Amino acid sequence: MMDRLGVDPQVLALALARMSESIGNSFLIVVLPLFVASDVTTGSTFGLTEVAITGLILSLFGFVNSSLQPVTGRLSDRTGRRKIFVLIGLVILSAASFAYSLTTVYWHLIGLRLVQGVAGALIIPTTVALVNDLATTDNRGGNMGTYNTFRLVGFGVGPIAAGGVVAAGPYSFGFGSVTLLISGFEASFYFAGCTALLSFLLVFGLIRDPATAPTDSENGGGFAIFDRGGEHLLDPVFTLGVASLFMAVGIAMFATLGEPINARLDQGPEMFGLQFAAFVLAQVLLQAPIGRATDFYGRKRFIVLGMVLLVPTTFVQGIILDSWLMFLARFLQGIAGAMVFAPALALAGDLAPADGSGTTLSVLTIAFGFGVAIGPLLSGFLVRLGFVVPFAFGAALAAVGVVLVQTQIEEAMTPERSLPF
Repeated sequence: MMDRLGVDPQVLALALARMSESIGNSFLIVVLPLFVASDVTTGSTFGLTEVAITGLILSLFGFVNSSLQPVTGRLSDRTGRRKIFVLIGLVILSAASFAYSLTTVYWHLIGLRLVQGVAGALIIPTTVALVNDLATTDNRGGNMGTYNTFRLVGFGVGPIAAGGVVAAGPYSFGFGSVTLLISGFEASFYFAGCTALLSFLLVFGLIRDPATAPTDSENGGGFAIFDRGGEHLLDPVFTLGVASLFMAVGIAMFATLGEPINARLDQGPEMFGLQFAAFVLAQVLLQAPIGRATDFYGRKRFIVLGMVLLVPTTFVQGIILDSWLMFLARFLQGIAGAMVFAPALALAGDLAPADGSGTTLSVLTIAFGFGVAIGPLLSGFLVRLGFVVPFAFGAALAAVGVVLVQTQIEEAMTPERSLPF
């Protein structure tokens, strides 16, 4: 069925593997703050508050993996191999997840999160490059959309279940006269490690490297800021990266504003959780069909329309005074995000040279990772200037993104069908 829809069977297997890994990794987003706040971890806080330590631990993954992705993307291009990087990353990720159960001081958590950031840098750009290698111009959008859909399902499911697993502990297992007692935290860390291990088995057994030759190119796929062709000021892939960064910053600002949003809308944390999940829900429902639509109608117009839609859906979150309207705004913002990220990856894949997709596509994954890390930190500062300020800033970034994509990028494929926009 998936093959008839233009999705390569190996891409589907890779998507399932990323979904499994994402469930475990997103588990940690909920479990680690609870673990830091518990009496299990002690030691020096390096002069930081407990909240600051928690923010540092959570942010490290994004900053480290985004910083190292150009290196791993380039290496996978130069060796002509992707699978081995993914497998090594998953082994490291699994081992580090298990190791959390042995930690007792804060610097252990910081060190393990750094290690997991390295693992993420090995996994993220190479899996996206694998999807690109396995796809063609005729089905790249559908493949990218399907891959991102499964990844987001994993990212959305993990946090929902994580709190319950911790709260239900300790768990007792009897083996004859021996009883094994496992705390809720230990169970969560073991679960996260097992999801990465399952992902390893899926990749090892079902994925093979496409027959692509290693590259000796000094450009390693051609990262550039300025357009070397001279048609525009900025390189089109760099422009797509900037647009992805702006989008990620705008959508991630919501995450750290739970307390002021709940107070402003007179709602509980459960409603905030629904509003937060609305964005992911829209992405899960629409990434695959939108990605497939770009295979027929072209990529650029969807990206432009998505960036346009980001402007009002981001700004309105700063002035809404009703909980369900906020849910709707987040859902519409998710639709906008679905129209940007998967089509942008597909367009970058269209533009990437055959021997350099790892380097080229890492530009977008790096930008998105930095945006997700920067957004929450930035909103915490901007909200001091007024509740609407973070959302107005995010909307302004999206508006700049509209101009950049419209003026600096040309369609890389010939659309089979036309749309009225």
